[in-house]
Amino acid sequence: MERSNVRSRSHLFTIRVWEEEVETNQSEWRGKIQLLSSGEVRYFREWATLVPLLLMMLSESEPEPGTEQS
Repeated sequence: MERSNVRSRSHLFTIRVWEEEVETNQSEWRGKIQLLSSGEVRYFREWATLVPLLLMMLSESEPEPGTEQS
């Protein structure tokens, strides 16, 4: 089977996290996730939202049925 006809199931993301002061002596972690193939960026403030964001970005990057990506 030729690999050129098989659509890649691999996606590359960058995740950046930083600590941000929200009040005096109080901070929270913030994050930015970017899908490198499209440049799409999403931000998050809670770790629990990271996986749902990844899943959403992956589903949005899927081609429409019957179409091919070049």
